[in-house]
Amino acid sequence: MSGSDVRGLLQPFLLLLICERPGHGYDLIERLARLGAADAEPGQVYRVLRSLERAGHLASAWVASEAGPARRRYELTTGGMAELEAWMGRLADVRRLLETCLNRWTRIAPEPGGYAVPREQVAGPEKEECHG
Repeated sequence: MSGSDVRGLLQPFLLLLICERPGHGYDLIERLARLGAADAEPGQVYRVLRSLERAGHLASAWVASEAGPARRRYELTTGGMAELEAWMGRLADVRRLLETCLNRWTRIAPEPGGYAVPREQVAGPEKEECHG
């Protein structure tokens, strides 16, 4: 996914990662990459972390590091868990919508790169023919 695709999903991604294991910003950026969001912009990640903390969804504390300066470690709050649960409900709704969209695409474009709907498959005025 591109950085712009990921931007709107940083909140649930970060809440989930922190729920799994609290961490500091750089650690979370690395874990986002392993999740599939390698293009997440570090500046945006830190802005979202601060926003989540201001909203009461995260708590942070400075923790001494063995290999350098202290780092801010983020942990999920009770409010953060409620927000994560709400996000998971919304994402389940989005998943159903995406599955419907992808199933419809598969039905009309079974061959890779195909995009035109044969005229005999078009039924009714609400369906439109694809033009490439």
